[in-house]
Formats: sequence, structure tokens, C-alpha cells
Amino acid sequence: MAEHKILYLSQKDVASLGVKMDEIIKELELAFHEHGEKRVEMPPKPGVHTMPDAFMHAMPAYIPKLRSAGVKWVSGYPENQKRGLPYISGLLILNDVDTGMPLSVMDCTWITAKRTGAATAISAKYLARPESESVGILGCGVQGHSNLEALNVLFPLKRVVGFDTSDQSIHKFKDYAESLGLEFIRAKEPREAVDGLDLIVTAGPILKVPHAGIKKGWMKEGAFASLVDFDSYWEAAAMAECSKFCTDVIPQLEHYRSIGYFQNIPPIYAALGEIVAGQKAGRESSTERNIACNLGLALDDMATAPLVYRRALELGVGNSLAL
Repeated sequence: MAEHKILYLSQKDVASLGVKMDEIIKELELAFHEHGEKRVEMPPKPGVHTMPDAFMHAMPAYIPKLRSAGVKWVSGYPENQKRGLPYISGLLILNDVDTGMPLSVMDCTWITAKRTGAATAISAKYLARPESESVGILGCGVQGHSNLEALNVLFPLKRVVGFDTSDQSIHKFKDYAESLGLEFIRAKEPREAVDGLDLIVTAGPILKVPHAGIKKGWMKEGAFASLVDFDSYWEAAAMAECSKFCTDVIPQLEHYRSIGYFQNIPPIYAALGEIVAGQKAGRESSTERNIACNLGLALDDMATAPLVYRRALELGVGNSLAL
């Protein structure tokens, strides 16, 4: 029997490949369309929880249209910053869909960041006003960067307002925003990163009990918000002002609700795949306040991983290891 080898891609390898955000958005939008048409196999993600507000999740998926199958094992630990460690870490295994043999093991940190931003941008494509020019980012770390990057691909952004309690994070985020040619304004208070803005992204740690920093009346008519950190930033009355509250997968959100998250959210209008597939309407008026709360799906990762794997083969990046 011939020796089977897998391609190992480190975090540095994955980040060096030059996979572009517009490529990820394109593949992920197709994956959401397939999910809406019920052509994606993706069981609810199981997990273990060794500390409060921390998680380790297994995320398998198969997308026949993209010939992509595999699993991501990912952890999120809010206290890691104090240890000099990243909040998100983990590995992704990509398998051959014909034989089931593993093709690659790759770090998932870069993939998780980019595909999460891409999911926000796809949600905004269907739920935000296309002429949106301003965005508020609350939480200017890794997800703040990737969400801004993705929104800048699809929208004619001119101005970004950032809020974060870390001066270091704000300075890095300012440099990044300006590198995209955007005007940057630092918000002294959370309201300044919400009030009057077209797009809003909250990207802090995920909390079971929301700190509810965003209040009723802050989100203007016609605005769109992406809740990357679940409902951690929002008080119930503020979310209740929205016209459409959407998520990427309803059963997973209901599971989280059953274990204590999402206790005071509005009724769920639709899953993102239903909107992308045209089964339910997206934005229907210029005055709608719409919210997307994407939980992060395995299909996001399995739409992105083949791009990474193919580019690595093309460029000869990574280490070939015997299985």
C-alpha cells in the first residue's frame, strides 16, 4: 500500500498564501446558497467547556457543490489575552470527499478570522443599504479587522468609528483603517460607534450574560448590525427595535438559547441561507433596522479551507507528513 501523506500548514503558512477576502466571500456566499437549498451536511457543533465563557467546539461539514469536507476543532478563551495567547486557536482537517482520507491539517486562526468577516459582509449584502458609507466597530481586535476588511470589499466605505478599551488595539486598528483609505475616528464611548452609522459590528468576547452596552434609540433607521459576539453588547430593548433579526443557523441558536445564551432576543426572521437562496426577502425598505447574529458555521470553514489548500499546493507551501 502506497504511503499516504498530508500537507501540514502552520498559522504562518496559511497567512502567507495571499488568499483574498473577495475570494472567500464568493465561495462562502455559494455555500450559504447551498445551505439554504438544504444541500449541505452539517450537524450541530458539539463542544466542551472547561471555564466560564470559554469553549472548545468540533465543527464538521460537507459541501458537495464545493467538493469540500472536514472538521475544525476550535477553542475560544477570553482570558488568554492576559496570558499573551490568542482568544481563538485550533486546527482544521480537510478530507478527500471520494476516499475520506485526510488531505491537510492546517491552523484555523486565520481562516476563522477571515470567514467570520466574510459572513458579516454577505449578511450585510442582503440586509444593509448598498450605499452604506460608515461603519462602527466595537471591539477592534482580530475580528474588528477582518469584519472591516470584508465590509470594505462590498460597500463604498468612507468612515470607520472604532471603540475598544485597549489603547494598543485602537492604535493598530486606526493604522489598518487608514491603510484601506478610510477616515478613522476613535469613539470614547460605545454610543459614538453606533449612533448615526450605517453599519455596526460588535466583536468583543462572547458572554452568556450580556453586558448590554448598546441601548435603545442608538441604532438609526436604515442601519444594519452584525453581532459577531452573540448578543453580548446589546440590551434587549435595543435589539427589539430591529425589523429583521437573522442568524446563520436557527437550530444552533436555539441550542445556545437552551443552555443560557440569547435569553432576550427578538423573534428570528430567517437563516442567512434562506435569504441568499431567495426563499425569504432580505432588506425591503430603506428604513429597516436589520440585525444578523451569525454564530460561525462549519460550512464557513469548509468553504474557505479548499482555497487555502489549493493555493498552498500551487505555491509549494507547507510540510508533507506521513500519515
